[in-house]
Amino acid sequence: MNVLAALMAVIEDRRANPPEKSYTTKLFKGGVPKIGEKIMEEAAEVVEAAGEEGEEGRQHLIYEAGDLIYHLMVMLGHREITLAEVESELGRRFGVSGIDEKAARDPK
Repeated sequence: MNVLAALMAVIEDRRANPPEKSYTTKLFKGGVPKIGEKIMEEAAEVVEAAGEEGEEGRQHLIYEAGDLIYHLMVMLGHREITLAEVESELGRRFGVSGIDEKAARDPK
């Protein structure tokens, strides 16, 4: 099992069996607003770290990317969306121009 799948399994278990002293449980209790707030915070930190020079900046970006991916996975877990569903969506788009894919979407 790869690390993302293992992490998702833990997140799903936290949703099903929420331990009292768990950061993931705390996020789930806060729902979309709390998880979304953390995603936005972590996304800003990713962008900031991406602008940092050298190996230290590179390592900081890796660290912040891990935080962002974790919080995004918590949101997916909160909405009971599996990694397989996200992989399927990415597979659907693979080999299609992002510009063409966006133009083909139904306007909402």
